[in-house]
Amino acid sequence: MIGLRGAAVGGVWAGVRERVLAVREAPHWREVFGADWLGEHGHGFRLEPVLSEPEVRAVEHHLGVELPGEYRDFLRQVGAGGAGPDYGLFAQRPPGSDDEPDSGACALPFRPEGTDELAGHEADQPCADDYADEEALSRDYAAWEARYDVLHDSLTDGTLHLGHQGCGYYTLLAVTGPERGTLWDDVRAVGEGVQPVTRQDKPRVTFAQWYLSWLEHAERTAAEGRPRPYGT
Repeated sequence: MIGLRGAAVGGVWAGVRERVLAVREAPHWREVFGADWLGEHGHGFRLEPVLSEPEVRAVEHHLGVELPGEYRDFLRQVGAGGAGPDYGLFAQRPPGSDDEPDSGACALPFRPEGTDELAGHEADQPCADDYADEEALSRDYAAWEARYDVLHDSLTDGTLHLGHQGCGYYTLLAVTGPERGTLWDDVRAVGEGVQPVTRQDKPRVTFAQWYLSWLEHAERTAAEGRPRPYGT
């Protein structure tokens, strides 16, 4: 098994595609979380074909942003989606002639402080007990709700959705700003906004660290048949 240090020899993604596809040959691969669900779903340790350099550029042009290097190289050397943490990686494909233009949100500044701003705004929700005038309450609540929607939706600006964790949680890759290249959890489904992915003593995790750590975990579980919580 090639460790994180070994994988860095000859490039961080050297041999990774072969390792991922080989996991399916291990006796307990179905015990890896997200690999096989109800016998029909899950990533199954399959990978999309890699993208060519022109195809990656087409994806970047569509999104309006240059992708972080580790993820960009992954698309070129490992695959354009498929097997990965949780239920796998969403596929990246060059836009077709019939595709709608991208929303442009990916190219906006990523502002992790927006989570605290949203929490502060929630605390300022208009309360009926503070109003004698129902019309004034309705007006102020409508303004508060409109601002809430803006703050909530903007939390994922400057990020790319990499995959689904289940229960409405997503994994994000920051693609703009000082946090560019780091991983974040979209946990808005439980009202916790967007939080950084951490590993033990790492306050921030890059795409390669995240993916290769998962791969080592998957290889152990598939070989030994002793599933462990991912990240341990």
